[in-house]
Amino acid sequence: MQTKKNIYFLSDFHLGAPSYEASRIREKKIVAFLNEIADGASEVFLVGDMFDFWYEYKYVVPKGYLRLLGKLADLSDVGVKLHFFVGNHDMWVSSYFQQELGMAVYFEPKEFEWSGKKFLIGHGDGLGPGDKGYKRLKKVFRNPVSQWLFGVLPPQIGIGIANYMSKRSRIKTGSSEDVFLGEDKEWLVQYCKSKLAEKPYDYFIFGHRHLPIDFKLSEQSRYINLGDWIKFFTYAVFDHEDVHLLTYHSDPSKINRNY
Repeated sequence: MQTKKNIYFLSDFHLGAPSYEASRIREKKIVAFLNEIADGASEVFLVGDMFDFWYEYKYVVPKGYLRLLGKLADLSDVGVKLHFFVGNHDMWVSSYFQQELGMAVYFEPKEFEWSGKKFLIGHGDGLGPGDKGYKRLKKVFRNPVSQWLFGVLPPQIGIGIANYMSKRSRIKTGSSEDVFLGEDKEWLVQYCKSKLAEKPYDYFIFGHRHLPIDFKLSEQSRYINLGDWIKFFTYAVFDHEDVHLLTYHSDPSKINRNY
Protein backbone atom coordinates (compact mmCIF):
# COMPACT_ATOMS: atom_id res chain seq x y z
CA MET A 1 0.00 0.00 0.00
CA GLN A 2 1.39 3.40 -1.00
CA THR A 3 2.32 5.64 1.94
CA LYS A 4 0.56 9.01 2.03
CA LYS A 5 2.90 11.94 1.52
CA ASN A 6 3.34 14.62 4.19
CA ILE A 7 1.75 18.07 4.33
CA TYR A 8 4.07 20.92 5.34
CA PHE A 9 3.34 24.33 6.89
CA LEU A 10 5.72 27.32 6.98
CA SER A 11 5.22 31.00 7.77
CA ASP A 12 6.78 34.43 8.15
CA PHE A 13 9.85 34.51 5.92
CA HIS A 14 9.69 38.32 5.61
CA LEU A 15 12.01 38.21 2.62
CA GLY A 16 13.42 41.61 1.81
CA ALA A 17 14.08 42.50 5.46
CA PRO A 18 16.14 43.72 7.17
CA SER A 19 18.63 43.91 4.27
CA TYR A 20 19.25 42.42 0.86
CA GLU A 21 22.17 40.33 2.15
CA ALA A 22 20.37 38.91 5.19
CA SER A 23 17.26 38.17 3.13
CA ARG A 24 19.28 36.31 0.49
CA ILE A 25 20.82 34.04 3.15
CA ARG A 26 17.35 33.17 4.49
CA GLU A 27 15.97 32.63 1.02
CA LYS A 28 18.70 30.09 0.22
CA LYS A 29 17.96 28.27 3.48
CA ILE A 30 14.24 28.12 2.69
CA VAL A 31 14.95 26.78 -0.79
CA ALA A 32 17.31 24.16 0.66
CA PHE A 33 14.51 23.04 2.99
CA LEU A 34 12.01 22.84 0.12
CA ASN A 35 14.51 20.77 -1.88
CA GLU A 36 14.81 18.31 1.01
CA ILE A 37 11.05 17.80 1.44
CA ALA A 38 10.10 17.84 -2.25
CA ASP A 39 9.92 14.08 -2.78
CA GLY A 40 7.90 13.44 0.37
CA ALA A 41 5.42 16.33 0.15
CA SER A 42 1.93 16.27 -1.28
CA GLU A 43 1.05 19.84 -0.22
CA VAL A 44 2.93 22.89 1.07
CA PHE A 45 1.20 25.71 2.96
CA LEU A 46 2.84 29.14 3.16
CA VAL A 47 0.91 30.76 5.97
CA GLY A 48 1.54 34.46 5.35
CA ASP A 49 4.24 37.14 5.32
CA MET A 50 6.28 35.33 2.74
CA PHE A 51 7.62 38.79 1.88
CA ASP A 52 8.15 41.81 4.07
CA PHE A 53 6.23 43.73 1.42
CA TRP A 54 4.45 42.72 -1.76
CA TYR A 55 2.36 44.71 -4.18
CA GLU A 56 1.38 43.70 -7.68
CA TYR A 57 1.21 46.69 -9.95
CA LYS A 58 -0.56 46.01 -13.25
CA TYR A 59 2.66 45.35 -15.13
CA VAL A 60 5.20 45.24 -12.28
CA VAL A 61 5.95 42.92 -9.37
CA PRO A 62 8.71 43.55 -6.78
CA LYS A 63 12.08 42.37 -8.03
CA GLY A 64 14.03 39.61 -6.31
CA TYR A 65 13.03 36.32 -4.69
CA LEU A 66 13.77 34.36 -7.89
CA ARG A 67 15.20 31.39 -6.01
CA LEU A 68 12.08 30.94 -3.89
CA LEU A 69 9.58 31.61 -6.68
CA GLY A 70 11.48 29.31 -9.02
CA LYS A 71 11.50 26.51 -6.45
CA LEU A 72 7.78 26.91 -5.83
CA ALA A 73 7.20 26.72 -9.59
CA ASP A 74 9.22 23.48 -9.68
CA LEU A 75 7.13 21.99 -6.88
CA SER A 76 3.91 22.98 -8.61
CA ASP A 77 5.10 21.49 -11.90
CA VAL A 78 5.70 18.07 -10.30
CA GLY A 79 2.27 18.01 -8.69
CA VAL A 80 2.81 19.39 -5.18
CA LYS A 81 -0.25 21.47 -4.20
CA LEU A 82 0.70 24.96 -3.05
CA HIS A 83 -1.37 27.14 -0.72
CA PHE A 84 -0.76 30.73 0.37
CA PHE A 85 -2.55 32.65 3.13
CA VAL A 86 -1.93 36.36 2.70
CA GLY A 87 -0.36 38.05 5.71
CA ASN A 88 -0.41 41.60 6.94
CA HIS A 89 2.85 42.32 5.07
CA ASP A 90 1.86 40.79 1.74
CA MET A 91 -1.90 41.25 1.67
CA TRP A 92 -1.86 43.10 -1.66
CA VAL A 93 -1.72 39.94 -3.71
CA SER A 94 -3.58 39.87 -7.00
CA SER A 95 -3.35 37.03 -9.55
CA TYR A 96 0.40 36.55 -10.01
CA PHE A 97 0.82 33.55 -7.70
CA GLN A 98 -2.22 31.78 -9.11
CA GLN A 99 -1.18 32.32 -12.73
CA GLU A 100 2.55 31.67 -12.42
CA LEU A 101 2.65 29.07 -9.64
CA GLY A 102 -0.78 27.45 -9.70
CA MET A 103 -0.96 28.42 -6.03
CA ALA A 104 -4.27 28.69 -4.18
CA VAL A 105 -4.55 32.03 -2.36
CA TYR A 106 -6.71 32.70 0.72
CA PHE A 107 -7.57 35.95 2.46
CA GLU A 108 -9.29 34.49 5.52
CA PRO A 109 -8.84 31.38 7.72
CA LYS A 110 -10.01 28.23 5.99
CA GLU A 111 -10.98 24.73 7.10
CA PHE A 112 -9.32 21.59 5.75
CA GLU A 113 -9.62 17.90 6.51
CA TRP A 114 -7.10 15.11 5.92
CA SER A 115 -7.17 11.54 7.21
CA GLY A 116 -10.15 12.33 9.43
CA LYS A 117 -8.39 15.28 11.13
CA LYS A 118 -9.96 18.74 10.98
CA PHE A 119 -7.78 21.84 10.60
CA LEU A 120 -8.39 25.59 10.75
CA ILE A 121 -5.54 27.45 9.06
CA GLY A 122 -4.85 31.17 8.65
CA HIS A 123 -2.16 33.80 8.98
CA GLY A 124 -3.55 35.06 12.29
CA ASP A 125 -3.47 38.85 12.06
CA GLY A 126 -6.54 40.65 13.37
CA LEU A 127 -8.00 37.57 15.05
CA GLY A 128 -9.04 37.24 18.67
CA PRO A 129 -9.81 39.98 21.21
CA GLY A 130 -8.27 43.43 21.30
CA ASP A 131 -5.99 45.22 18.80
CA LYS A 132 -8.93 47.26 17.53
CA GLY A 133 -6.62 49.85 15.96
CA TYR A 134 -5.00 47.29 13.68
CA LYS A 135 -8.36 45.74 12.82
CA ARG A 136 -9.61 49.13 11.61
CA LEU A 137 -6.38 49.68 9.68
CA LYS A 138 -6.67 46.24 8.08
CA LYS A 139 -10.11 47.13 6.71
CA VAL A 140 -8.61 50.24 5.13
CA PHE A 141 -5.71 48.32 3.59
CA ARG A 142 -8.00 45.58 2.26
CA ASN A 143 -10.28 48.14 0.63
CA PRO A 144 -9.95 48.00 -3.19
CA VAL A 145 -9.95 51.80 -3.37
CA SER A 146 -6.95 51.99 -1.02
CA GLN A 147 -5.11 49.42 -3.11
CA TRP A 148 -5.88 51.33 -6.31
CA LEU A 149 -4.68 54.61 -4.81
CA PHE A 150 -1.42 53.00 -3.70
CA GLY A 151 -0.99 51.61 -7.22
CA VAL A 152 -1.10 55.13 -8.64
CA LEU A 153 2.24 55.83 -6.94
CA PRO A 154 5.35 54.96 -8.95
CA PRO A 155 6.84 51.68 -7.65
CA GLN A 156 9.99 53.37 -6.39
CA ILE A 157 7.97 55.68 -4.14
CA GLY A 158 5.31 53.16 -3.10
CA ILE A 159 7.73 50.40 -2.20
CA GLY A 160 9.97 52.91 -0.39
CA ILE A 161 7.07 54.02 1.81
CA ALA A 162 6.06 50.41 2.49
CA ASN A 163 9.59 49.42 3.50
CA TYR A 164 9.76 52.36 5.92
CA MET A 165 6.42 51.43 7.52
CA SER A 166 7.48 47.80 7.83
CA LYS A 167 10.69 48.79 9.62
CA ARG A 168 8.75 50.99 12.05
CA SER A 169 6.39 48.09 12.77
CA ARG A 170 9.27 45.77 13.69
CA ILE A 171 10.83 48.40 15.96
CA LYS A 172 7.52 48.88 17.78
CA THR A 173 7.03 45.14 18.26
CA GLY A 174 10.46 44.72 19.83
CA SER A 175 11.34 41.60 21.79
CA SER A 176 7.82 40.86 23.08
CA GLU A 177 7.45 38.33 20.25
CA ASP A 178 10.08 36.12 21.88
CA VAL A 179 8.08 35.41 25.06
CA PHE A 180 4.99 33.27 25.55
CA LEU A 181 2.61 35.62 27.36
CA GLY A 182 0.43 33.00 29.03
CA GLU A 183 -2.85 31.42 28.05
CA ASP A 184 -4.99 34.42 29.02
CA LYS A 185 -2.85 36.97 27.14
CA GLU A 186 -2.12 35.07 23.96
CA TRP A 187 -4.89 36.37 21.71
CA LEU A 188 -4.60 33.55 19.18
CA VAL A 189 -5.09 31.04 21.98
CA GLN A 190 -8.24 32.93 22.92
CA TYR A 191 -9.39 32.95 19.30
CA CYS A 192 -8.86 29.20 18.99
CA LYS A 193 -10.83 28.58 22.17
CA SER A 194 -13.74 30.64 20.83
CA LYS A 195 -13.75 28.69 17.57
CA LEU A 196 -13.48 25.40 19.44
CA ALA A 197 -16.63 26.32 21.36
CA GLU A 198 -18.47 26.52 18.03
CA LYS A 199 -17.29 23.24 16.48
CA PRO A 200 -14.54 20.64 16.95
CA TYR A 201 -11.12 20.99 15.36
CA ASP A 202 -8.09 18.81 15.84
CA TYR A 203 -5.54 21.47 14.89
CA PHE A 204 -5.39 25.25 14.59
CA ILE A 205 -2.37 26.34 12.55
CA PHE A 206 -1.38 30.01 12.36
CA GLY A 207 1.60 32.25 11.74
CA HIS A 208 2.01 35.99 12.42
CA ARG A 209 3.02 35.56 16.07
CA HIS A 210 6.62 34.62 15.09
CA LEU A 211 7.00 32.53 18.24
CA PRO A 212 6.89 28.73 17.70
CA ILE A 213 4.10 27.46 19.97
CA ASP A 214 2.53 24.03 20.39
CA PHE A 215 -0.35 24.52 22.85
CA LYS A 216 -2.83 21.91 24.03
CA LEU A 217 -6.33 23.41 24.01
CA SER A 218 -8.14 20.21 25.01
CA GLU A 219 -7.61 16.47 24.93
CA GLN A 220 -8.43 16.49 21.22
CA SER A 221 -7.25 19.89 20.03
CA ARG A 222 -3.98 21.84 19.69
CA TYR A 223 -3.00 25.34 18.62
CA ILE A 224 0.25 25.51 16.67
CA ASN A 225 2.01 28.71 15.76
CA LEU A 226 4.61 28.19 13.08
CA GLY A 227 7.19 30.67 14.37
CA ASP A 228 9.32 32.26 11.65
CA TRP A 229 12.29 31.88 9.31
CA ILE A 230 14.10 34.90 10.70
CA LYS A 231 15.14 33.64 14.11
CA PHE A 232 13.59 30.22 14.78
CA PHE A 233 13.46 28.43 11.38
CA THR A 234 10.50 26.29 12.41
CA TYR A 235 7.86 24.43 10.44
CA ALA A 236 5.07 21.91 10.99
CA VAL A 237 4.44 18.64 9.22
CA PHE A 238 1.33 16.47 9.19
CA ASP A 239 2.14 12.79 8.58
CA HIS A 240 -1.56 11.81 8.52
CA GLU A 241 -1.37 10.70 12.13
CA ASP A 242 -0.21 13.80 14.01
CA VAL A 243 1.18 17.31 13.50
CA HIS A 244 4.79 17.84 14.53
CA LEU A 245 6.32 21.28 15.11
CA LEU A 246 10.00 21.00 14.20
CA THR A 247 13.12 23.08 13.56
CA TYR A 248 15.35 23.18 10.50
CA HIS A 249 19.00 23.19 11.61
CA SER A 250 18.16 25.31 14.65
CA ASP A 251 17.61 24.90 18.40
CA PRO A 252 14.49 22.76 19.14
CA SER A 253 14.45 23.96 22.76
CA LYS A 254 13.21 27.33 21.49
CA ILE A 255 9.80 25.82 20.69
CA ASN A 256 7.21 26.63 23.36
CA ARG A 257 5.41 23.38 24.15
CA ASN A 258 2.49 23.66 26.55
CA TYR A 259 0.96 20.23 27.15
